[in-house]
Amino acid sequence: MSLIKLANFNGQSEIFHSIQGEGKNMGQPSVFIRTSLCNLHCIWCDTDYTWNWENTRFEHNYDSRPGYKKYKMEEMIVEQSPAEIYDIVEKTGCLNIILTGGEPMLQQEELVGLMQFFRAKNPNYFFEIETNGTLVPTENFDNLVNQYNVSPKLANSNNSKKLREKPAAYTFFSNSEKAVFKFVISNEEDLVEVLEICERYTLDAEKVYLMPEGINRKELTDRQLWLVEICKKYNFKYTDRLHIHIFGDKRGV
Repeated sequence: MSLIKLANFNGQSEIFHSIQGEGKNMGQPSVFIRTSLCNLHCIWCDTDYTWNWENTRFEHNYDSRPGYKKYKMEEMIVEQSPAEIYDIVEKTGCLNIILTGGEPMLQQEELVGLMQFFRAKNPNYFFEIETNGTLVPTENFDNLVNQYNVSPKLANSNNSKKLREKPAAYTFFSNSEKAVFKFVISNEEDLVEVLEICERYTLDAEKVYLMPEGINRKELTDRQLWLVEICKKYNFKYTDRLHIHIFGDKRGV
């Protein structure tokens, strides 16, 4: 089986047992497997170490932080086999697995091998995919996935519309019973975009979650009341970033 490119965290793959902090399964004990590589470059991304490589032109909000610099690609990636990953995950006793990133769907073939390996050990493994919604799943990949947590990127991500909005992929996910949509909201302009996307791709409000932008408790709290009222108005669901409230802006939690 092919090796999977994972984020390097202190010399080890970034695999950790925590709770799902966002969206439909918020609060669910889960094991996160963080893949490396991404096809977008969100200016506020809190996992920029999966894509913001040296000698790239991408901007990031962290650029103003003293000492911040782009990453050496070869230092930030760990390659592991499905068997090696399983040995780590199995020790937790947790069956809810979240394949996140980066953008995990850049490695669909490799992750098919991982999901097949896990299911051969225990057919009750449940796989969530956290994706930016720009890539259409292959049939083999889709057959193994239980839930897609689709997070379409808006103009506030600093990605061009041509990069961030792929009609074929959005249409696939809007028609999939496995998919829910999560939008990161910072202001009313973001809401206008969300409503346009919902109309353009006929998204059922029941599948739409709005989440405040923020990497600390204060930023999230400042937007909560306004965003809750928006959810009430349009029958969207509100989702917080529970892990930020509990652990702060940290890796591996």
